[in-house]
Amino acid sequence: ELENQLAAKSKTLDELKQNVALKDSPEQTPGAASLRTAELCEMRDCLVSQAAQLRTSMQAILEQWRLYDEAYGEVSLMMTRYLYCIDQCKPSVVSLEALKNQVKTLQ
Repeated sequence: ELENQLAAKSKTLDELKQNVALKDSPEQTPGAASLRTAELCEMRDCLVSQAAQLRTSMQAILEQWRLYDEAYGEVSLMMTRYLYCIDQCKPSVVSLEALKNQVKTLQ
């Protein structure tokens, strides 16, 4: 969507450049100049509208990234806690001889 908006802005910019080139031509009449001015104003309004839409879209994307960052932080914290618990809860490795001695001591 953003690529389409940028392509549209590029096309509008090219049209504006062409209009400026035509404006500099010597055979321009006052009526044509006012018509070109109206066209330029219309194009400017269109660009302002597109910029507002782009701003809104970017704000929504930034909000999505903010939510992602929050969720990632929570998941990362939970994984760290989980790994710590797993590490603390696993039984220590005891040799067979040590177990036999413990059994004898208990008996």
